[in-house]
Amino acid sequence: MSDTQTVPGRIMAAEMAEQPAVLQRILDEGAPKIFEIAAQIAARNPRFVLLTARGTSDNAALYAKYLIEILLGKPAGLTSMSTTTAYDAKPDLTDVLVITVSQSGGSPDLVASTKAAREAGAITLAVTNNAGSPLAEVSEFHIDVLAGPEKALPATKTYTAELLALYLLIEGLRGGDGAAAKELPSLAAGVLARQDEVKALAERYRFAQRLVITSRGYGYPTAREAALKLMETTYIPASPFSGADLLHGPLAMVDNVSPVIAIVPDGKGGEALQPVLDRLRGRGADLVVVGQQAQVEAASAGFALPAGVPEEVQPILEILPLQLLAYEVTIARGQDPDAPRALAKVTETH
Repeated sequence: MSDTQTVPGRIMAAEMAEQPAVLQRILDEGAPKIFEIAAQIAARNPRFVLLTARGTSDNAALYAKYLIEILLGKPAGLTSMSTTTAYDAKPDLTDVLVITVSQSGGSPDLVASTKAAREAGAITLAVTNNAGSPLAEVSEFHIDVLAGPEKALPATKTYTAELLALYLLIEGLRGGDGAAAKELPSLAAGVLARQDEVKALAERYRFAQRLVITSRGYGYPTAREAALKLMETTYIPASPFSGADLLHGPLAMVDNVSPVIAIVPDGKGGEALQPVLDRLRGRGADLVVVGQQAQVEAASAGFALPAGVPEEVQPILEILPLQLLAYEVTIARGQDPDAPRALAKVTETH
């Protein structure tokens, strides 16, 4: 047997480690094309934006929704593909920008819904890791996230690549230069170098029966992606909640033995999450924080992120220790994060 077959998690570990280089590649090689496409779309002045995706890419699309509404001031929504693929609905999408996000670009429902959107008058843009994919072929515009082949079933480098590509796209749509992303590759390398800290955190969750993950604002897509990564690798049920939604009932399931992970953005999202953190501490929850040093010190444990990063690009760094956490907990439980049971790299939904 080869080392690849005998060392659990070897592929996922290698792909997580590639992320700083992938981010730098997007900034160096991908940004000019992204800004060119953004300029062409901006000239057509779309009236609003619809985002289409599944799984990990759906969390990247949710991040883009926050960017579009906050930075562009345009309404944005996540589509329900079954309205066109199952119910044959035919909405008028004239002058609407439809962005479809998919690592493989091969899922039939994504291709079919994008094709239908284009026929309904939409400006269609595919964001994929496969320039030759069926999705890229049916879309008017295409952005390659340049992550290179991803072989582990849990998506890691393609997720952060999608986030950065979408950020640069939206910066381009508003005439920005993406300067907030300039330091991300080096900052990402620094976060990933602290894997031993995450390994120590992982011991808290080795025997966990369930997890609650919460955030607000730009951090909420990170909470959803972290929950997905933990569930698909460790098989621990992980429930992601907006902090606001957590207070509307689900808080009742949190007690002094319930593990809670809070992603606390440095900015308005973190400020909005503060009452939730206070309530969680009041209930005696085992609270681990991914955020700034002061927030980590006020929790049971945590992982401190670099300071001074603009809030709109913090999700690209926030997810990194949580990817490492999913990996380390899975290894500690004697499982292989490279190949979770019952999963395929391309999910063929219709």
